[in-house]
Amino acid sequence: MEIVKKIINGDRRAAAKLITLAENDFDKAEDILKELYSYTGNALVIGITGPPGAGKSTITDKLTKSLRKQGKTVGIIAIDPTSPFTGGALLGDRIRMQDLSTDPGVFIRSMGTRGHLGGLSQVTQAAVKILDALGKEVIFIETVGVGQAEVDIVKVADTVVLITMPGMGDDIQIIKAGIMEIGDIFVVNKADKEGCERLITEIEMMLDLNQNGQWRPPVLKTIATSDFGIQELEREIKHHLEYLKESGELEQRRRESAKKEIFDIIQEKWKEILADSVSNEFLNEIVTKVVKRDEDPYTAVKKISDILMYSYTQGGKK
Repeated sequence: MEIVKKIINGDRRAAAKLITLAENDFDKAEDILKELYSYTGNALVIGITGPPGAGKSTITDKLTKSLRKQGKTVGIIAIDPTSPFTGGALLGDRIRMQDLSTDPGVFIRSMGTRGHLGGLSQVTQAAVKILDALGKEVIFIETVGVGQAEVDIVKVADTVVLITMPGMGDDIQIIKAGIMEIGDIFVVNKADKEGCERLITEIEMMLDLNQNGQWRPPVLKTIATSDFGIQELEREIKHHLEYLKESGELEQRRRESAKKEIFDIIQEKWKEILADSVSNEFLNEIVTKVVKRDEDPYTAVKKISDILMYSYTQGGKK
């Protein structure tokens, strides 16, 4: 396909068009993505996550500028909350990185969560592949904000940087066990604020309790607005990549990522089959029975599953 040739030859406009096509009509983009897949797998994918206001965009901006000075090309996918009215991204992280937008070695794309609790839709995963095939050596995925449900990034990124900051009230909320497990590197940004050392101590204590495997996540201090700690963060990211390669964990992570993507695609396909096979009228009847306690939800699911299986194998429709 002509668009595939353009993308692997570094055509930014072609890459942007394919991402837009994937956002608006994934089925049409699928055939192109299939052909593009063999040109992927070369980029280092770094997840940047943390609570809103911690400085994720600023740190991403600083790391990108540092990488560009070294001659590396960078892709940035900024995941923003999806508008319930338009389906578009609300925050527009490109506004925060305006000076990078004119750099031909940097590709920035803001994308909506599109209803995914983890913040990563199949379109996001497709965008990573497109930027990879475009030739970007490092791809940053900046998530919406961290929460107990927002841990999908660990299944997509090679390295996850979890950014926190002092003075958020209940500090323990941002270092819960589920969140602690996703971070490969911990960053306490805005380290000039009161409570920084206490937060570092709490994170270190939590790491002692949750230590698994050979890699001990470092805890770093940064003041991103003044570049303090950015070089150290970059060194730790490189160190973690070296560890992943030497230990064989990089291949294992990418296997898990591929497995997750396969199951995500299966899920999406079954949703389409559900929409095509089960009428709203029939679904409403079942819902009414469940609400009235005439039928339990488990039996209702079994009925719908039987219809889906029949539709899939026989082409029938309820």
